[in-house]
Amino acid sequence: MIRSFDLLFSIILLLVFSPLFILIYILGLLDTGSPIFFQKRMGKNLKPFTLIKFRTMYINSVDMPTHFINKNSVTPIGGFLRKSKLDEFPQLINVILGNMSLVGPRPNLLNQEELIKHRSKLGVYNVKPGITGLAQISQIDMSTPELLSLTDAKMIESMSIKTYLNIIFLTALGRGNGDRII
Repeated sequence: MIRSFDLLFSIILLLVFSPLFILIYILGLLDTGSPIFFQKRMGKNLKPFTLIKFRTMYINSVDMPTHFINKNSVTPIGGFLRKSKLDEFPQLINVILGNMSLVGPRPNLLNQEELIKHRSKLGVYNVKPGITGLAQISQIDMSTPELLSLTDAKMIESMSIKTYLNIIFLTALGRGNGDRII
């Protein structure tokens, strides 16, 4: 049932917001020359997949967790995209492709060893990663791997259609700030 919601919501959101996506793409071309960003992330069962996002950092930025990134690495348009969470919208394609869900643990980088260790112990990788989740609306980011892993496990354990819809609703209302940048 969740997969049906994922597909339905993703397709509707892509159709409704396609003019905005095209505008962001054009602005991204002017900003960095490369508006779409692809990055390997950890997926279900520890299987890596390619995450799709709008680029928010300069092309030569290092590939590391956001909480280690200096704010000077973020482009002017990228700052707006991060605050508004519009940088996440291309992940709807990941949802349609089946390697993500709308709601689930945020997919981490392959080099976040401490987070991988904590999440593995708690079975967090038994589910698809998501665009949003309990940790995001609770303002818990990847800078606190143990707390994040516990929160992800709690969300997975209590997941229901009601919880799923509530997390989407709270995300749409702007709850949570995403990963912090130093």
